[in-house]
Amino acid sequence: MPTPKNTKPSSRKPLLYGAVIVVAAGLLGFASYKATAPGGSSADTATGPVAEVSADSQQGVHPELAKLARRDADDKLAAGRADAPVVLIEYADFKCGYCGKFARDTEPELIKEYVEDGTLRIEWRNFPIFGEESENAARGAWAAGQQDRFWEFHAAAYAEGAKEKGFGKDRVKALAEEAGVKDLARFMKDLDGEAARAAVARDQEQGYGIGATSTPSFLINGRPIAGAQPKETFTQAIETAAEQAKTTAEGSSGTAGTTGDSAK
Repeated sequence: MPTPKNTKPSSRKPLLYGAVIVVAAGLLGFASYKATAPGGSSADTATGPVAEVSADSQQGVHPELAKLARRDADDKLAAGRADAPVVLIEYADFKCGYCGKFARDTEPELIKEYVEDGTLRIEWRNFPIFGEESENAARGAWAAGQQDRFWEFHAAAYAEGAKEKGFGKDRVKALAEEAGVKDLARFMKDLDGEAARAAVARDQEQGYGIGATSTPSFLINGRPIAGAQPKETFTQAIETAAEQAKTTAEGSSGTAGTTGDSAK
């Protein structure tokens, strides 16, 4: 597995959301390594193990991790309703081959099946772990988002063969133009601005904080999933989370009704 070039172990400790999260972070870090470790000479062509999603809606779910969903209606790097019952948080790097595979093969189907009907919200977290070009692409994605072209930039950067061309400043600018970013001068200014650097750093620290050590890593309503797993893994996790959210909402509604009746 390629070694992240900008990792600083001394500052990459799991965030202490509680003892259970330290355990979950360790599991995600191990699973993330196993899911992206190369089976041969190339991490981009390796096949990781299939993540297991239990039929038990609570197994493997950590409520503290679910709280990392921002649910900000103004989030430029998110798709779907802010009040969707299920939130998938994706920690990814534009130089990651597995991330590209997920972006091209799986994510569009999840958007069509679950985002468009209001079940799912996808929140992107920039998690650049492979050096300067990863950082360039991450800040470029954020800058494109400021002009409402994040998902178009995302598609261009993850197109077949895109990462092989690198993510130098000129290449990132070309991707922005391909994505339909109108004000390229503003884009380049935003790309190198403090706001972009701070936003990327915040996402990156959150990823390291939950124990992610490679990309892509995901949280689905607090359930960690590592690697570009088959679509069925995500489908099962999303549907399980949606059913649990529905059950919880119905239970809360029933409790409120009972409380109201008893108060009369």
